[in-house]
Amino acid sequence: MPSPALSSPVLRPRLFQGAPDSPFLAPRGVWWQGGWLLVADTGQNRVFGWRGLPTTALAPPDLVLGQTETGATGRNAGGRVGAASLQYPSGLWTDGQRLAVADAWNHRVLLWHQLPQRPGAPADVVLGQPDFTHNEPNVAGVGKPPSAQSLYWPYGVHFDGERLWIADTGNRRVVGHSQWPQAHFSPADLLIGKPSFTERDYEHTAAVWPYSVKLGPGGELAIADTQYCRVLWWLHWQAALAGEPPRLIGQPDLASNGPNQLALRPGPAGLNWCYDTAFWRGRLWVADTANSRVLAFALGNDPLPKVRCTGRLPCARRARP
Repeated sequence: MPSPALSSPVLRPRLFQGAPDSPFLAPRGVWWQGGWLLVADTGQNRVFGWRGLPTTALAPPDLVLGQTETGATGRNAGGRVGAASLQYPSGLWTDGQRLAVADAWNHRVLLWHQLPQRPGAPADVVLGQPDFTHNEPNVAGVGKPPSAQSLYWPYGVHFDGERLWIADTGNRRVVGHSQWPQAHFSPADLLIGKPSFTERDYEHTAAVWPYSVKLGPGGELAIADTQYCRVLWWLHWQAALAGEPPRLIGQPDLASNGPNQLALRPGPAGLNWCYDTAFWRGRLWVADTANSRVLAFALGNDPLPKVRCTGRLPCARRARP
């Protein structure tokens, strides 16, 4: 059930719009940790960073990535793709030292082993592409099958302290690396949502449009399945690897996909194009984007019932390499 505090107004909200001379346009990712606030200013192909939380609605950033100056907004900095460029960055993660950015429309994830200190600093490692100068989906282009090394519109990224997780949205899967990658084009060794790394077919028993993946303090794993207006989540990430039936938020079963469960108005059980989640203070928080609200669900030993799989495929399927 949603938290009783759900109906209470947010206390002391603060409006923040970005840089004074170049405010945000369609920001898709926000992360606060290690004394840094990072925002993926998605519509303007850049990431802004502030040391500490800004105290005014408009504040100059301390860090700009993807562009050489604060006011620049061009895709790949107005040129060719490279180690310092971005095109529609979305999810991001930092602990105040390392940084990961899902560079969605370049079909890659960029990693910095140390949080950059100067504008336009190049990344150290690229995932999803063989090098910094390529940016085709699944490396070989549209219509080509995925692999353990390739990505297609990766919108979400998360590091849980040991494993790096990527919402590989266009391939309808979540992939993981058992440790922080050190080399370009490193293959994933963890897979959620598909029986093998070379498949991307649609199945409603797995995430159809996995936009974000987040891990909780107890190993819980949540996937925001945006297009199906639902959140899939497991009490532990290892169960997700096995394909066991998830807990389900937003729909009565895995075969259903209607916004707000086809109701005329949103209710406490429906979702409409949810883009992100977060585990915080004993709750799972869901960005119910098209309903212009955030919902909170209390965590417990079994806060939501398991769902039964429907359809021609079995629920439990282990990935083949």
